[in-house]
Parts: sequence; structure tokens; C-alpha cells
Amino acid sequence: MREELIKLAKEVEEEIKDELKKIDEDAMFNSEKVLRAFQRNNVSEIHFNSSTGYGYNDVGRECIEKIFAEVLGAEDSLVRNQFISGTHALTVALFAFLRPNDTLLAISGKPYDTLDEVIGITENESSLKAFGVKYKQIDLVQNEFDIEKIQEVLKKEKIKLIHIQRSKGYSSRDSITIEKIENVVKKIREIDKEVIIFVDNCYCEFVERQTPLEVGADVIVGSLIKNLGGGIAQNGAYIAGKEKYVSLSAERLTSPGQGKEVGPTLGANKSFLQGIYLAPSVVASSLKTAVFASRLLEKLGYKVAPRYNEKRTDIVQTIEFNNPEKLIKFCQGIQKGSAVDSDSVPEPWDMPGYNDKIIMASGSFTQGSSIELSCDGPIRAPFIAFLQGGLTYEYGKIGILTAVENLQD
Repeated sequence: MREELIKLAKEVEEEIKDELKKIDEDAMFNSEKVLRAFQRNNVSEIHFNSSTGYGYNDVGRECIEKIFAEVLGAEDSLVRNQFISGTHALTVALFAFLRPNDTLLAISGKPYDTLDEVIGITENESSLKAFGVKYKQIDLVQNEFDIEKIQEVLKKEKIKLIHIQRSKGYSSRDSITIEKIENVVKKIREIDKEVIIFVDNCYCEFVERQTPLEVGADVIVGSLIKNLGGGIAQNGAYIAGKEKYVSLSAERLTSPGQGKEVGPTLGANKSFLQGIYLAPSVVASSLKTAVFASRLLEKLGYKVAPRYNEKRTDIVQTIEFNNPEKLIKFCQGIQKGSAVDSDSVPEPWDMPGYNDKIIMASGSFTQGSSIELSCDGPIRAPFIAFLQGGLTYEYGKIGILTAVENLQD
């Protein structure tokens, strides 16, 4: 490592020490929340056992779903290794709630790219659109919900489901805080008491002290190879919220009449429990890595979001390169600084579900695990890197410094 880069890193750590302390305080709060949930549900070694076949009477699975519900402020939860990804869980939930001629209204702009074909923004014969579900979209205005327009639409027509995506996805907007969700929920409920308020919570768990459910949302969805899996869960996702919506989701994942009663855990119970147990600490490490990267890259002249001392609501850090070669070099440096596949050189490619070529660096123990140090981005202007993860702050910091060194070569 270059001597001047090590010196710069020390300067950065001195500047960000107050932010790191705040992250530790939030991690302590969320750790206590998880520990109390484990204790109230009397977790024991028997819950590490798993089922096969149909998965009837899996006491570990039932315990896990009680813990997730309690931690997330939900009436019930569906936590399954049958979910392939966060996108899969989002798809299951949307198809569970929406029927022909219903309208889905996205109020945080266009959802993440992998939902384009799910909704029917990009044509697909299996999309919601193909089944007669209508789609409307209201963009954010200067990173704020367009309350006036949302209320206007709700007054004019019946909306079945409102979609909010907290994390920015592959856009340059700010991610959405709990405070903003609480405000928009109140404004929605002034007009419509029944509309389903559905939140894509990916990348956001344990970054703040509250969840969207605790401020009035009906359903939240997230992936276990992001925050709540703690770098331990090898796959899976969750749907949590009001019991009736969790039940509908379970019957869409399995079958009507069976719902949550089936689903073999196949050895996943211990990793799910250990994952959520470690998650507050691992999320804290990811946030510290992001804060360090933000200040370091800003000092090197790049536009970053959030800045190191701005409020965060997810683990995503963006760096704007305005140059495809620099974006690629930075991602390749993250791969080089990883523990797994460090000798691989990622290149942009046509990933399924995306409209642009994507470069993705993820030297992770679990394929595609975003809570482990990773960096990706679409090859389109302004060529933004989306950095997330870091199982420990120390490994995260080494990865960032390796990426910066690779960028400077």
C-alpha cells in the first residue's frame, strides 16, 4: 500500500470518528432488540434442527418467524430459504396482493431494474401487466415524496397497492428515511385507509432504530443475503407485516390451503438465527466502511452520496466517476481486495433482469451477498459505483484502499 494513501486513510479516520461512534450506539440499540427477541422466544439448540420433504411442524422455522416478526415490528413474518432473492420475495408478495384490474402505484419513482419485467415496464408474458394489473408511477421531487400528486391520484381513483423502495437502486436519488416514510404514510391515510402500503426494505434493516412497519406501513420485504442475514445466511428472504398479508404471501409461495405450514428448512435454521443475531454488528461494519469510503473518495475529488456526515438509511454508498473506465477500475479493485476470488477480474456483462451492461465485484463467501464488501453499477452515464457491505470494518477498509490504489494505477 502506498505511503501517501495510508497517511490519507489516517486523516480520514480522525475526521469520521464521531460518525463511527453514532453507528456503534445504534448497533447497541438494535443488538439489544434482537437479544430480547431470542430470549422471549426461548431459543435453544432444538431450533437449529431442520426438516426435509414437506417441512411439517418445523419448530425452528416457526421460532425464526416469530423472532423476525418481533424484531421488525410485524404481526407475522415469512422467512424462507425457498426465496431465491429479494426480487423473488417482492414478486411473490406483489402477485399475492394484486388481481386483474388492480392498480399498483409506485411513489418513489421507478423501482429497481430487476422489477421491470415483473411489473411489465419491460414486456414479459409472465408480468403483472400480462395478468391485467395496471401500473402508475410518481417520481420524487428533489428527493421528497410528491405529497400533493399522491393525494390527488388517491382521490381520483382506487389504488390497491402503493410501492415504496427505500434504497436508491441504480438511481442517483437519496434513499428514503423512516421519517419520510412516516410522513407519507400519514398523508396517504388521510385519503385512503385501505390501500396496501408496501415497502421494499432491502439494504435498510438495522441502519435506523425503527422499521417502516413501526411507522404505519403494512408490508416490508427484504433479502437475507443483505442486512438481516448477517453474512451467515446463504440464501433466503423475508416478507413481514400484517398477518393477512403474510398469509397471502405464504399461499402464493407454496399453495392455497398450505401456506406457512409447509416448506422444509434443509439445514438453514441455524444460519438464519445466527445471521440475524450478528446482523446489527455486521450492518454497523458495513456503515463504517461506507462512511470511510465516502470521506476518502470525496477528499480525492469525487462526488459521493451520502457524504460521510449525512444521515444514512441504507448501507449503499455511491461514487460518481463520470467515466466508464474509472468505474470499472474501482470495481476491479474491490474484487482485488476481497478474500474470495481476488484473482478474478470482473468485466461488464448482460446480467439477467437488467437493461444495461452491469459490472459487479463481489468477492464473497455467498454468491451475490451484498452485506459482504461488493461494488457494482450499470455502464451508463454518469457511471456511478454502488458500494455496499463489509463483514468487518477492518476488511472493508482494506478493500476500499485496495480499490483506490487500483484506481490510481
